[in-house]
Amino acid sequence: MDANEKTDKIIEARLKLKRRFEEKMAQTPSMTDEKPRGSGPINRHGMPAVPVGQTVTTKWPVLDLGYQPAIPLDKWQLNIDGEVNNPVRLKWEDLMELPQVEDTSDFHCVTTWSRLDVPWVGVRFMDLAALVDPKGTATHVMCYGYDGYSTNVSLEEALKPDVLLVHTADGQPLTREHGGPLRMITPQLYAWKGSKWIKRIEFLTKNQLGFWEERGYSNTAYPWRNDRYS
Repeated sequence: MDANEKTDKIIEARLKLKRRFEEKMAQTPSMTDEKPRGSGPINRHGMPAVPVGQTVTTKWPVLDLGYQPAIPLDKWQLNIDGEVNNPVRLKWEDLMELPQVEDTSDFHCVTTWSRLDVPWVGVRFMDLAALVDPKGTATHVMCYGYDGYSTNVSLEEALKPDVLLVHTADGQPLTREHGGPLRMITPQLYAWKGSKWIKRIEFLTKNQLGFWEERGYSNTAYPWRNDRYS
């Protein structure tokens, strides 16, 4: 299969997924909440730019579990498996052959800071999902990092077009301290829902708790509801 055929196949599968989850995505709180809590101008999803309890910063604080793995690109791989019809193992060159997108979105950390208008480059989660073709029984994903981290995300959140696996931020390759070479971002949720140093995405038939969720953080993590803890 050549590159054009591969892209056409991903687009076809992407549209199928979009039709399947479009209504659920449209009904999520970060797009439909009638009383969102926050301040500032309205963002592209109709929410205040700065969620309740957040302070805008131009810096990018570093938060991790005390370990920052170093993964050479020739050793890096991403496994996508679980409730899917076509599990895959991607090497770095495979990832870079997928459709690359540029997007600018906001980054909201549960520790009360927000970094606005961050320019990213990466691959849409939706395109990775299209590649593996989730079974009709799939409802959530668990994302795992090379540092031992894990976090759960519902498919209606993960499949939103601004959820990316990014390798570039602010015009530069994503640094190791911020999760490079690749991390997931979830602009409509608190940032802990996007695994740094991501190495595996497992599709699930039901919700399961990740690292911070097991320690009292929210399952859903909606910034405009101050939804930090369970």
